[in-house]
Amino acid sequence: MRKKILIVEDEEDILYFAKIRLQRSGYDTLEATNTQDAMKLILEEKPDLILLDLLLKGERGEVLCKKMKADSKLKKIPVILFTATAHKVPEKIQETGADDGIMKPFDPEDLLKKIAALIK
Repeated sequence: MRKKILIVEDEEDILYFAKIRLQRSGYDTLEATNTQDAMKLILEEKPDLILLDLLLKGERGEVLCKKMKADSKLKKIPVILFTATAHKVPEKIQETGADDGIMKPFDPEDLLKKIAALIK
């Protein structure tokens, strides 16, 4: 069965690029551009992994990640944070409880390696 990845990103180009790259690598994808839609998809679709932008319009991605990691039913879903600031990746991972992070723009091969490590 194909693994399902939720991409939460409000920049159209990055969302499209991630979606196409993941689909070509054999993953099913779900997309959301804000945390409200993302939470609805998380609850309904139970993704195997979430790629989460930190700087979303409206509620920030880090708020969603903290909510998920505090919820006993959702905390086991791996989260990879997208951020545009490389030096903040370790800090944001620690603050939010995320499982990993990657800087935008990202190298698709690095992203695929991180995903593979988290969803075996």
